[in-house]
Parts: sequence; C-alpha cells; structure tokens
Amino acid sequence: MNEMSEMSELFSGTKEVDERFRFDEGALGAWMREKVDGFSGDVEVRQFKGGQSNPTYALRSKTGKEYVLRRKPPGKLLPSAHAVDREYKVLTALGQHSDVPVAKTWGLCEDESVIGTIFYVMDLVDGRVIWDQTLPDIEKSERRKYFDAMNDVVARLHNVDYKAVGLEDFGKPGNYVLRQVSRWSKQYKLSETDKIEEMDRLMEWLPENVPDADATTVIHGDYRMDNMIFHPTKPEVVAVLDWELSTLGDPLADFAYHVMSWRLPGSLFRGIGGEDLDALGIQHEEEYVRTYCERTGRDGIENWDYYLAYNMFRIAAILQGIAGRVRDGTAASEHAKGQVDRIRPLAQHAWAQAEKVMKAG
Repeated sequence: MNEMSEMSELFSGTKEVDERFRFDEGALGAWMREKVDGFSGDVEVRQFKGGQSNPTYALRSKTGKEYVLRRKPPGKLLPSAHAVDREYKVLTALGQHSDVPVAKTWGLCEDESVIGTIFYVMDLVDGRVIWDQTLPDIEKSERRKYFDAMNDVVARLHNVDYKAVGLEDFGKPGNYVLRQVSRWSKQYKLSETDKIEEMDRLMEWLPENVPDADATTVIHGDYRMDNMIFHPTKPEVVAVLDWELSTLGDPLADFAYHVMSWRLPGSLFRGIGGEDLDALGIQHEEEYVRTYCERTGRDGIENWDYYLAYNMFRIAAILQGIAGRVRDGTAASEHAKGQVDRIRPLAQHAWAQAEKVMKAG
C-alpha cells in the first residue's frame, strides 16, 4: 500500500467513537430535536477517522438524514486553536450569501454542558475526498478539470466582498502575514519538542522581509485538495471543508499555501512536487497561477517565493502543534504521530525557498 492509499485508509470513513472523545448522545439528540428542523428521534453517532485537529462525527437520524458534528477537543489547548465557532460563522455566511460551495449549517452550541465542549452541526455532503493529487483513479484527460475546479473555487472565495456577506468583524485587515508569522512562531515555541535550526532562522528572517500587500479578503487558511468534497462523478467541488484557520487576510498568502503542492513531494504535503506533470495531464504551477490571476483580476503576483517560504514555515509550525498535542495526549488522530517526522524536512524546504528570495534580491 503506497502512502496516499494508506492516508485514504487512515482518514476515510468512520469508526466507533474513541473513548477519549465520547459524550452524552442523549443530550446531543435533545439539542438536535430543538435546533435542527425536521430532526426527530435519537441520534446515531460515529467518529470520522480524520479530523485530527477538531474531532469530527457522523450523525444519522432515524429518518436516515445524515449530519456532521465538529467540536473542540477536550483537554489542554493552545490559545486561539480549535475555533469551531469561527468555522460555523464563516460557513454560515458563505453558505447564505456567496457562490462558494459549503455545507449547510444547522446550529452552534456554545453550552459546554451538552457534550463537554462547544460544537456545531452541518449537513453531510455526498461526494469524494481525493487524497492523492496525482489523481490515479481519474482519466488523464479529466485531471486538468479537477485542478481547474479548485482554482475556480479559491478565486471565487477571494472575490467575495467580506463586508457584504457579514464578515467585516471576522479578522483584522492589514499586516496579515506579519501577524501570522508572530502567531505561528509563538505556537511553535509553545509546542517545541526538538531544536530545528531552520525554524529559528525563519522566525528571524520572515518578519524582516514581509511584502507590502494591502489586499484583504476572506481566506480559508488550509485550502488543499483533501479539504474539499468533489461531486461523485464530475470534476466539480461541491463543498470546501475544514475552515478552522479561516479569517480575513492576504489572499496571496492563502493561494500560495494551496500552490505549495507544486513545490513539495507527496511524502511531505500530499503534493505533486517532482512529478511528471505533462505525463499526468496536470497543469504546471505557472499556468495554474496565471489562471488564478485572470479570475481575480491580477496582472501577476509579486513576492511569490516569499509567500511560498512563509507557507512552508507555517505548515511546519502547524505540524509542531500536532506534535505538541501528541506529547500532551490531546491529538485526535492516530495518524498525528506520523506527522512529527515531516517537521524538519518542511523547515528545510522553507529555508531553501527563503534563500532563493535572498539570492534574487
């Protein structure tokens, strides 16, 4: 079994609820009968294998209607992490006022006495989650269309008027990258388990070289192929998932995180770095970026290499947070332990990208 098949096996589908993440299903059923239109009877609960940051559950009603519950994990948490209330806010706003495909939300429960932490409920969207970005199960002639569908949706997101959809208070306009570097540097230090020289260098270099950028949009924060549901048979994104890191910010930083897949191999970030894209029938990075620019009305993207270096640093810091949760016993996925080995090579890739910026400058 290759690594992507192993990820699909690890993350796809549901399992019995882990002992650490069980809760009073009767209390949840009572809440849903009150808050969810058309829901009746008891609720059947299973836990998704994925959702390692925020435990995620599949719910089924007696009528067969299916829902998804996302909650904060119990236990010691990093500051501002696991913000399911923010997920609910952005999903609801985009679902009601934009053409960005998201699941319909039903309600947010901030009363921790119901299941022990805050949570929200949304519809379960039928379709496919694709883990391997080389798209081995899709005809070569169709693969470009799947990438173009992702490109179209991220451009739609970045074209949303955040004030018009009620998200004016969803973040702070301006200085996004600088604030993010500061945030993830702090999170990294709180979770640090081993000294990584490249991370120390990046924490010094990144804030000193932040590009001047004034654009502010709603950003996803973790936009990648396996965080969306595709139509069961067509190259169409029917729902974007996992909005925990969404905020108001620099759309180019958000887009660069997505395009990082072209620079990193599948072993590090489920990417397509090093693959023969022509043989696979997949767009090269330059074409993909050009298409996004056309859809968002840009002539091009300045400081592209910096944005890529920043994002490689950021994902390394995020994985360090997972490593910290493994250490503290609050990680929600068995696969989380395997993520620790990716931190150092990601930091090395990030610093190599930073060196490209310095040589070009």
